[in-house]
Amino acid sequence: MIKRKLLGQHFLNSQLIAESIVSEAKITKNDIVYEIGTGLGVLTPLLCKKAKKVISVDADENLIKKAKNTFSDIDNLVLKSGDGFKKKDTFSVFVSNLPYSKSKDAIEWLAQRTFSHGVIMVQKEFAQKLVAKSKDRKAISIIATHAFDIEKISNVNKNNFSPPPKVDSVVLKITKKTDMDKTLISTINEIFSYRRKTVKNILKQFHKESDLEKRVDTLTGDEIVNLAKQILKK
Repeated sequence: MIKRKLLGQHFLNSQLIAESIVSEAKITKNDIVYEIGTGLGVLTPLLCKKAKKVISVDADENLIKKAKNTFSDIDNLVLKSGDGFKKKDTFSVFVSNLPYSKSKDAIEWLAQRTFSHGVIMVQKEFAQKLVAKSKDRKAISIIATHAFDIEKISNVNKNNFSPPPKVDSVVLKITKKTDMDKTLISTINEIFSYRRKTVKNILKQFHKESDLEKRVDTLTGDEIVNLAKQILKK
């Protein structure tokens, strides 16, 4: 289990919660499901029952080998080892118990991908960050709420995992609203490194001009995205 802790991954061991996640994913026989974090396969066979195809990826090669043996009779399952965020597979539904250390990267990656919707499990504190308002917002809050409609499904107690993490988790449903490109995402992150400055002074950093004396914390999410787009204009 030590290696899994290093990967920031904890195995869901509740069949009831697994079934709830798959139910909330509203998968049809036309859907290709992309699962990051095969783990011990608690979600994988349930996804396969609903979907046209399931592509399940895990960073741990030994877990993929084990899954290939366990699920050898499932013909609509593709198992891959490696970094799921570096694969180029197309999919319509995303399902994952996201590794805690990769949650921010995962949201930014998903913001760039074209798909319908997904169900993700994240650390409770990170879930709160995604939907934070005004002064509590981070760059990832703006990216997430611009790219997705986010709905909280349920709380998941830490005791439903092996090994148990230090904090509870939250299941979220994300529905894609718009695709974002990498440069827009990185510019929003950069704006937040100047969040104490006014818009006028932030734009100066990028050799642009504005008379707006508002600070980032007083802007709406859309205004921050538009500010990023303004910075990117040639």
